[in-house]
This record gives sequence, structure tokens and C-alpha cells, in this order.
Amino acid sequence: MIKFRLNSEDVSFEGDTGTPLLWVIRDHLKMTGTKYGCGIGLCGSCTVHVDGEAMRSCVVPVAEIAARSVTTIEGLAEGAELHPVQQAWMEIDVPQCGFCQPGMIMEVADFLERHPDPSDEDINKNITNICRCGTYPRVRNAIHRAAAIREANE
Repeated sequence: MIKFRLNSEDVSFEGDTGTPLLWVIRDHLKMTGTKYGCGIGLCGSCTVHVDGEAMRSCVVPVAEIAARSVTTIEGLAEGAELHPVQQAWMEIDVPQCGFCQPGMIMEVADFLERHPDPSDEDINKNITNICRCGTYPRVRNAIHRAAAIREANE
């Protein structure tokens, strides 16, 4: 049995320890905000935070998560208060279809911890999530807006 924390709650999984974390989150723990995109860790749709660090959950065996803390898009906000990235995404109206956005938001939330005032070059080098709708200009604007919201909140 693998035990870990999911969105600040203790959970467990009794099954194949090689099962990707993505499928444990979606199929067994019923947190469906985390999406399946490519299955090989490239597109970023499945991005979650593990101990505060963005990871592509489709390539992380659940065995690697034992005794760790996982946050999905459902656990990013603090109560009724949205995370600054979520606020910016809404203000800028980033999503088109929205499928990739939970993973993109999770990736950006971690990115802004390391790059609180990112340049466009920082964004280009570090945000590698794929958006099939091509909302990249709005994503970039929202990242800059989220950085400003974070700075104003500090």
C-alpha cells in the first residue's frame, strides 16, 4: 500500500506500485482536473506538484510518491481564494478549449516560485507545456499578470 497526501488529505493506493501517478489521481482518487495528454511526459497536461515541485504525473510511478505531498489543480487555491496564477488566467481569459490549462497553471505556479519577475526569455526556456489551441500569447500575458499579482500580495 502506498500512502501519501493529496491536496492536504491523507490517501492511499493499493495496487500496482508501477502505476503512473496520473492514473492513481484520476481513476482511483477521482481528481479529474489533471489531464492525460501524451503519456510520455512531454505535453504537460498531467502536471501536478509533488512536494511543491511541478512534475509530469504520467511518467511518475506511484511508488515514488510514498510519504510525499501531491497538489493537483483542485488543491491549488486556498479555500475560496484563487492562486495568483488562477486569477491571472481568468483576467486574461487564457483558455480556449481549456484541456491543457490545469497542467499549464500548475507548471506556471511552480515556475513563478523560481522566477518571480520572469522575462519573456525565462518563459520561453521554462514553460514547455503544449497548448493545441495556440493560446501562447495569452499564456505569456497571464504569466506576467500572475507575477504582478504575487508581488502586490507580498
